[in-house]
Amino acid sequence: MNSPPEIPPAAEQPARSAPTDAELLTRHITGDPHAFSEIVKRHRDRMWAVALRTLGDPDEAADAVQDAFVSAYRKAESFRGEAAVTTWLHRIVVNACLDRMRRKSVRPLADDELIEAAERDTPLPDQTGEREVSLEVSAALKVLPADQRAALVLVDMMGYSVEDAAKVLNVPSGTVKSRCARGRAKLAPILAHLRNRSELTRVSSAKGAQLRDG
Repeated sequence: MNSPPEIPPAAEQPARSAPTDAELLTRHITGDPHAFSEIVKRHRDRMWAVALRTLGDPDEAADAVQDAFVSAYRKAESFRGEAAVTTWLHRIVVNACLDRMRRKSVRPLADDELIEAAERDTPLPDQTGEREVSLEVSAALKVLPADQRAALVLVDMMGYSVEDAAKVLNVPSGTVKSRCARGRAKLAPILAHLRNRSELTRVSSAKGAQLRDG
């Protein structure tokens, strides 16, 4: 008696990949009530980091991010796909920050507020020296004009390439380079002691290693 033919297992359904930012934005434009919320979840932390480092004030940063997302929600149809959605969002956030800086003077932060904001943004190891450096850099950035500060935040603090920062700021790459150069030149004498401190730490560590190896 012949055995019954083997029935092949049902083909496994491929896992559905998460929609891209551009797909979510398209869904939002066509009426999906949840699509934009997903975009906010994906990008709000980085938007917050950009706003906080640009403005140096957590309250102003929170308001700027809120303004930016409201603007993005309302102007989603203006996205043409010429750049990534993240670049488009960063541009809106940076513009919201620059608008606030131009409209009014941002109040200075107390030390405890800066520490709290820095910990909420990107927690650092519990090292007093790093916290002191963070506070001093944040305070020094406030002496720069808005355009130079925004360029330095994107390139030196957020790690954007000059080309990507140029897309966010909607200016030529040469302009970003120039703004960064002028900003660094202004900060150099203010933060020179930090460079000396870093050099001292490096030398001390090297000497310690020599003593251990010897």
